[in-house]
Amino acid sequence: MMALTLSGLSVYPIKSAAGIAVNEAQMTPRGLQYDRRWMVVDDQGKFITQRRFPRMALIGVAIADQLQITAPGMPDLSVPLTAESSERVKVKVWGDGCEAIALPPKTKQWFTQFIGIDCQLVYMPDSSHRPTDHGKFGSENLVSFADAYPYLLISEASLAGLNRKLSEQRKSLVPMSRFRPNLVIKGDIAPHAEDSWQQIQMGEAVFDLPKLCSRCSIPNVDLQTGHRTSEPSQTLATYRAWDRGIWFGQNCIQQGNSGVTLRIGDPVKVLRAIAD
Repeated sequence: MMALTLSGLSVYPIKSAAGIAVNEAQMTPRGLQYDRRWMVVDDQGKFITQRRFPRMALIGVAIADQLQITAPGMPDLSVPLTAESSERVKVKVWGDGCEAIALPPKTKQWFTQFIGIDCQLVYMPDSSHRPTDHGKFGSENLVSFADAYPYLLISEASLAGLNRKLSEQRKSLVPMSRFRPNLVIKGDIAPHAEDSWQQIQMGEAVFDLPKLCSRCSIPNVDLQTGHRTSEPSQTLATYRAWDRGIWFGQNCIQQGNSGVTLRIGDPVKVLRAIAD
């Protein structure tokens, strides 16, 4: 097997908005810096995503000295990268209750107008405590507003395998960005080789890979139009469906690597895998 490398690195500052491909990113106690530290919630404080509002895929994000937010037909919006001293609110994401900070009224108005329901953008301060996978891995393993785990890994080989099946059916290919991974791995491996990985080293960082990722409808959202389609879920269901789920990619947990910087081109080594 040829050497494995980190070929893609992305952060998704606002949960369910567009991501940002980067050349390097710093690891923090709850994932990559800025990843899912913002989230849109309804008037009850419950998270909302592309599952219900696929047009959220059209919300663009950039990071400079502030978080810069764009969307079709909307004025540009900027919010601070931190908001530690503002008003605290209680929010819910996948059954977890945690503390967040509500951003100013102009931000609430912007998201309410674009999404079409009463909603607001919130920020997760460092003081907020949300354990990975509802505390399954202890109270000190934290996660941001991501679904349950701080990192998602997918190999280029897995996407290539899916796109071969789509091509055979004369269907449109899908980009990696549909699956919203943080970490993309390149190497001469079979599709879904990452299914068997239990621990890897990436540059100076070590990750445990405890659980395959069960996919929802979000990969079916066309990122250019914000409309939901039937693919790739329909094709994935023909060969990646079991245990009432469709599985694509691996969730990852870091091993005490806060402060390490990941870079495109970092070597990747499989430290432990399930035996064939």
